[in-house]
Amino acid sequence: MEWTQIKVSCKREDLEALSAVMCMLDNGLMIEDYSDIEENLMPIYGELIDDKILNADKNAVSVSIFVPEERSYTDYVAYIRERLTYLGLKDYNITLEGFDEEDWANAWREYYKPIHIGKSLVVVPAWQEYDAKANEVTIKMDPGMAFGTGTHETTRLCAAMVEKHMKKGDRVLDIGTGSGILSMFAVKLGAKGADAYDIDPVAVRVAKENAKENGITSFKCGVSDLLRDVDLSEGPFDFAMANIVADILIRMSEDIAPYLKDGAKIVCSGIIEGRCDEVINAMNAHGFELVDSDSENDWKVLVFCKKV
Repeated sequence: MEWTQIKVSCKREDLEALSAVMCMLDNGLMIEDYSDIEENLMPIYGELIDDKILNADKNAVSVSIFVPEERSYTDYVAYIRERLTYLGLKDYNITLEGFDEEDWANAWREYYKPIHIGKSLVVVPAWQEYDAKANEVTIKMDPGMAFGTGTHETTRLCAAMVEKHMKKGDRVLDIGTGSGILSMFAVKLGAKGADAYDIDPVAVRVAKENAKENGITSFKCGVSDLLRDVDLSEGPFDFAMANIVADILIRMSEDIAPYLKDGAKIVCSGIIEGRCDEVINAMNAHGFELVDSDSENDWKVLVFCKKV
């Protein structure tokens, strides 16, 4: 079996945040941190330590995961980029063993096949033909550099809950839209319109392109750091979804209530199983009640309703 090493390098002060993001994809991390060599290892192993390690930058660290060939490593990279952006990390570098940047930008097509989600949702590669069944809701995707193609558990879990809980005619808020996949499904399922936001300008551009390719017009997308630039000129929303990470969901819980009508539901995804209680407690503390949940592998999706 072949593996792809995804290696992310950053400053040592950002190691904890980087490790938390990488742990969301794989628990088997390889961490390279040479900061304690001189203090702890030199007195004992001095002459045995390779010069390359001794001369390494002690303020630089890296975290690697290894992706098996049957998984799309490109979706992993897009996920890492988006999560690090949300955490405010800008000074980092991603390398892939055996692939250069140009290869990565195009190789995802090899792995991207029609993906069935929930009862009737289907994500179809933009370059493939697909004969949809009568009850199926399809979206053509050419996700480029943005996360959210439907191959990751968090996207599938969130989309299935949108299908289950959103009502026709709802005005929808999409926080951290990525490729725009959730907003597009919402509109195709009958939403009056979707307002989507992402902190990453690349994701916003890609989401707009995806919506245009799918003929979706009742869709607005803009750059925003979480809720900071969300447009409330038409009043609060009927439904919301946020496929991000637990830390950001907890932070956002303090501010989300004014953006939603009483009785509105919000789907929260991107949550590793061990962080569920923290997210639930935070949402409960700010006027929301847990009404549904689901899981896939170690990932959870939670659906909350704003108390009246």
